[in-house]
Amino acid sequence: MDTLIADYWPWLLIALVVVAAVAFLLSRRGQRIQLTPPEEGPRPTLRRETPPPVPVIATTDPVAPPPVGERNDLLQIKGLGPKLVTLLGGLGVTRFEQIAGWTEADVAAIDPQLGAFKGRIGRDRWIEQARFLSHGDAAGFEASFGKLDGGAS
Repeated sequence: MDTLIADYWPWLLIALVVVAAVAFLLSRRGQRIQLTPPEEGPRPTLRRETPPPVPVIATTDPVAPPPVGERNDLLQIKGLGPKLVTLLGGLGVTRFEQIAGWTEADVAAIDPQLGAFKGRIGRDRWIEQARFLSHGDAAGFEASFGKLDGGAS
């Protein structure tokens, strides 16, 4: 038996390749290739749609008065993450005093501009937190909202 395989191995290899090729061709039998061009009609065009720009509140607006001094670490307000801090910075809000001074009308103007974060101002009580932080009242903040990360600036 060993001599039979040793003598005929090239023929066995060729037979195996032929069987594999026939099996491949038979498996593709149901597929058809269209050689004629498609019917004429309007060709679809791909357009990249950009989202509308987020409106920016002017610094003369009472919602975001010009900041006095350097930026505060708004991340100390519970519920504000890096994305919201960046978004608020784009709206000109960089200090606790600005948020602490918001009125209901100010919140109504800013809230729709927060996109997916809409409603967080009231839900997370940003104004109340900002009042404590703007006055440097870490004890009052911690009594109402829990441990403060870092010192109030």
